[in-house]
Amino acid sequence: MSEVKIFWDPRGFELDSLGKKKYLRATDGDTPYISVPIRMLSIDTPEVHYPGTKKPSKSDDDLMQLAEWIDAGYAPVSDGLGAHLYPRLATGTAGTLHEVQGEAATTAFEELLTERLTKPSGRKRSVYIRAADQHFDQYGRLLAYMAPDYSKKERETLSREELASFNLLMVKSGWAATFLIFPSIPAYPDLVDFQEAAKTAYESRIGAWADPLALTGYEFRMCIRLFGITKKLVAGKKLTGYEKYGYVSRFCADMTTREIFYPGSYHRVSPYNRLFVWAEDVGDAVAKLNLLPAGASD
Repeated sequence: MSEVKIFWDPRGFELDSLGKKKYLRATDGDTPYISVPIRMLSIDTPEVHYPGTKKPSKSDDDLMQLAEWIDAGYAPVSDGLGAHLYPRLATGTAGTLHEVQGEAATTAFEELLTERLTKPSGRKRSVYIRAADQHFDQYGRLLAYMAPDYSKKERETLSREELASFNLLMVKSGWAATFLIFPSIPAYPDLVDFQEAAKTAYESRIGAWADPLALTGYEFRMCIRLFGITKKLVAGKKLTGYEKYGYVSRFCADMTTREIFYPGSYHRVSPYNRLFVWAEDVGDAVAKLNLLPAGASD
């Protein structure tokens, strides 16, 4: 019996299929290129470049400084979130670790592409693209699931596991964390697949999860924003509440308990059970997924 207690079936959404496209190249573990760049839905791999073209390793000192500010009580974080982030940032190599893991995720993704897109004849097969209701992100990348394009005859002989999307395969590899954001989440059977694959990878310490001090992609990006905000506060700049806490803005629901937590409390949910919800979508998510309120603070 699955642990997932959230039921979701997006049959009411218009999911546009783009059909067959040629695979061209990949720039990192979750951004393959076909005729348009894709941001693979429901997953997040460590960054190779962030912010912009900057290497994560260049942020080592900033992140260690952030750890000191968290310890001193200068950073606008709760005690719980601070305790979660501090040991990951205080190593002095948080950015370097993230960059190394980002490169490993890219390699793992490229290996999966070679394996799954190579036909027995040695020829390359096309990929099948399934786009969500929100087609593109702010960078113009297509938001989609991507899988090998098997023939009808092949599909009749392959198991559900063998037909898995590259999104799910990256989660299985441990190099991608699940990054499910309502309402662009898969139907219940696929949601269960993502949760179970993520839990297995996490508990077995596969891929990026082998290092307990690793930051997920979304945590790394959050910490870069938090450093910038805290730097302003330490310098004496007055910030509004929105400016102080804007480094984290998604609510987080636990798929196994249906509890929903405030943005700064996402760490209270196991990584493999996290379902993120934008603030403007909370009312809709609570109603449609029957979510329950959790404690507002640690």
